[in-house]
Amino acid sequence: MKMVRCAIYTRKSSEDGLEQGFNSLHAQREACAAYVLSQASEGWTLLPDEYDDGGLSGGTLERPALQRLLADVAAGKVDIIVIYKVDRLTRSLLDFAKLVEALDQAGTSFVSITQSFNTTTSMGRLTLNMLLSFAQFEREVTAERIRDKLAASKAKGMWMGGVPPLGYRPNGRTLAVVEEHAAVVRHIYARYLAVGTVRLLANELAAQGIAVPLRVTATGRSFGGAPFKPSQLHRILRSPIYVGEIAHRDQTYPGQHPALIERTQWDAVQALLDGHVKGTRRELASQPSLLARRLFDSAGELLVATHARKDGKRYRYYVSKGLHLRTSAAGLRLPAGEVEQVVITALAELLGDPLDLATRAQLTIAPDVLAATTATAAAMAAALHAPAASLPGFVERVTVSADGVMLSIGVAALAEALGLPRTAGTPPALTHTCPVRLTRTGRAIRLIHASGAKVPNEPGPDRTLLKLVVKARGWWQELSNGSIDPTSLAAREGITDSYVVRVVRLAFLSPYVVDAMLAGRLKVGVDATSLVKPGAIPLDWGKQEQQFIAAGE
Repeated sequence: MKMVRCAIYTRKSSEDGLEQGFNSLHAQREACAAYVLSQASEGWTLLPDEYDDGGLSGGTLERPALQRLLADVAAGKVDIIVIYKVDRLTRSLLDFAKLVEALDQAGTSFVSITQSFNTTTSMGRLTLNMLLSFAQFEREVTAERIRDKLAASKAKGMWMGGVPPLGYRPNGRTLAVVEEHAAVVRHIYARYLAVGTVRLLANELAAQGIAVPLRVTATGRSFGGAPFKPSQLHRILRSPIYVGEIAHRDQTYPGQHPALIERTQWDAVQALLDGHVKGTRRELASQPSLLARRLFDSAGELLVATHARKDGKRYRYYVSKGLHLRTSAAGLRLPAGEVEQVVITALAELLGDPLDLATRAQLTIAPDVLAATTATAAAMAAALHAPAASLPGFVERVTVSADGVMLSIGVAALAEALGLPRTAGTPPALTHTCPVRLTRTGRAIRLIHASGAKVPNEPGPDRTLLKLVVKARGWWQELSNGSIDPTSLAAREGITDSYVVRVVRLAFLSPYVVDAMLAGRLKVGVDATSLVKPGAIPLDWGKQEQQFIAAGE
């Protein structure tokens, strides 16, 4: 007689009673084992492996024991699956169809010991489908009742379980305050209003040694002890629990637990959080970081796009990742506008001579496509100066070092962008070094051209210096025609007589110096602040040109 290998599968939806010595899973297994024993004359033999899923819903197939059973079925180790009732296997018609297909492929069948039907007949299949339909209906109705009860309970301000928020512990259907942890929450709210951003708050708490308090769940699992993450702080600052409310979906209700935070303070925190989200999106849309995720230092460390505010103005920077995250004291902090201008200028020059660029990349431009390629390159160069410009895809990497800024250009992407064919000898990439170097001016690191001219933060001349020169010429015209004297002019402008004299000297700059100023070719450090210092401007134009204009200009 052929041996029929039988595996028993048991399941219970909830965990209630599973801790007992004899529970529902044991009862199902005992009844199924007795049925298998009654079929011993047919060659039925019970396999020693146990497939028990306790506390798991029948609405899903993602159950450890069931998956293990299906794996053994696929491996040809099981001939018959024995279950107490069909709904122990699944409560979903769709899932049941998947199970039947998997069992048919393996040549395995299943038996329900309390429900007698034969699936080889049409009536038997109808009976089975009816049983499963009622099982699925029962599951869905039960789920609806639970959701309705949960919503009604939360509307009354009850705590309906789960991990309690920091500062509280469960107390029946409400929450009780844990004063030690509540003090941490109050400190978080107060310091957020003081420092202004979640990231700065996280850094401050880490520096002060304030970590997530250690807590133990009802099941004995401990968690906490690590530094606060910005995401954790954001959840705490957004939670209405701390003003005595219970949230359910998009509604909040007065809770039965005490509040930890005053309503006025909570509202101020929400307004600050909302303002940061809206302002960041709006400003990032108008001022994108051109080199984001493609700018690196000489050690290969990524430079992160960031910004700072002063007097209501936003200043953008690229900062070494370690320096930005405060995991390292070394790194670069570069003005974003300067390094972006270097890259834009270099790319515009490369695209301005597509024949030379193609030669360097070992690409061939046929005479009949030269005009089209030149027009394409010119359009790409013009797009670099658009307000919301983006870096071309062929620029794979930009590296900043003490010796300069190096562009790594992917030749395949460049050829595609210019519409040129590649050959077998085409290199994968070419590099282009920009003639700039890093220099430190006070606390800041700046970029200057090899000639000594500074790299502007934005295209065009130094607007502050230009306005000062225009003002100097206007003042000199008033003084020279005798309509006002220096003392009266100083009184009118609310400045000192000596400052008037120092500014007026800008009206006597050499024409070559003015041209260099308009072209952005002045030396590093030559700006409005330096030129109004006493004795900063020589009377001799030759000395001015030597002192202010970058070499070779």
